[in-house]
Amino acid sequence: MKISVPFLDLKAQYGELRDELDQAYRRVMDSGWYILSDEVRAFEQEFAEYLGVKHCVGVGNGLEALQLIFMAYGIGAGDEVIVPANTYIASWLSVSYVGATPIPVEPNPLTHNVDPSRISPAITKRTKAIMPVHLYGQPTEMVEIWKLAEQHGLRIVEDSAQAHGVKYMGRLAGNLGSAAAFSFYPTKNLGAFGDAGAVTTNDDELADKIRVLRNYGSRKKYFNEVRGHNSRLDPLQAAFLRVKLTHLDEWNARRAKLASYYLERLKGLPGLGLPEIAPQAEHGWHIFAITHANRDGLKSYLDERGVDTLIHYPIPPHLSDAYADLGYQTGDFPLTEKLAKSVLSLPIGPHVRQEQADHVIECVKGFCLGG
Repeated sequence: MKISVPFLDLKAQYGELRDELDQAYRRVMDSGWYILSDEVRAFEQEFAEYLGVKHCVGVGNGLEALQLIFMAYGIGAGDEVIVPANTYIASWLSVSYVGATPIPVEPNPLTHNVDPSRISPAITKRTKAIMPVHLYGQPTEMVEIWKLAEQHGLRIVEDSAQAHGVKYMGRLAGNLGSAAAFSFYPTKNLGAFGDAGAVTTNDDELADKIRVLRNYGSRKKYFNEVRGHNSRLDPLQAAFLRVKLTHLDEWNARRAKLASYYLERLKGLPGLGLPEIAPQAEHGWHIFAITHANRDGLKSYLDERGVDTLIHYPIPPHLSDAYADLGYQTGDFPLTEKLAKSVLSLPIGPHVRQEQADHVIECVKGFCLGG
């Protein structure tokens, strides 16, 4: 029998939580209130309590969460923000959308997160913030970043879009900086059933500004204090997220168990690079990213055998057409470019069955051992 392994089985997620999710749907529909309702406020409170922060502000998506943070901090034209060279382009776009300039820094080749030791040379008089992106579900090594932020008077804006429910030195991602942005895109460890996002912070003033900015710059209808945006967490998605939040730790544990299984059975294969975990960091295993010099060949081999894989990320932001105006060339960020050519992500969702995991392992072995 041919085994098929989807990269992530969203239908299985709904199947497991069907009764709870259907009840949440009916609760919202019966309420008759569909914009910034009690459902949104309840999720904001529950997620803030989960993270151990004072404030959570629900917004439309993760990109807008980052953008609104920069707007609220007054970061804009002429300013610079330190960003990872190796990240999804949304991290850079949030900086560009407020008129500031993203300044890329190369990754740690072991974790693929930004290398804190490379940040200091990139800081200038125009630098206003550092954006650590907790890539693949592993928090960035923050100790040096905390020191640099304090030394230079910089904000730390976490991109926590891939790091729901994971800790660094005992603190959850989303509570490691001045403010954090979360995406609840359906594929995330804590995913909605559509676009959704949130800002988390312990900064009372920032939270207040975000609440105004997300709602057309208004606290009261038709009384607009600033030029705001329409970026509000949908009550239906908030209701779904409230359900899934209660299962987040369990589903993360399933991912961790599968990751350990992969790591144990794939170690030592010729040419294969496996994920590494930084000291004092947990890993949420949003993505299980392996590396291989013949990544495209491995991907084709797995595709032919029913194993669905993804590439995170084939085109670095500095080489994308979107940032051609910054003048970067191939070779400017060699570590990032090497990862773009060698990273392949294996299925790691909470609903991967044992026989599917074994099939993934046997297929990867088959390729690496010349089968």
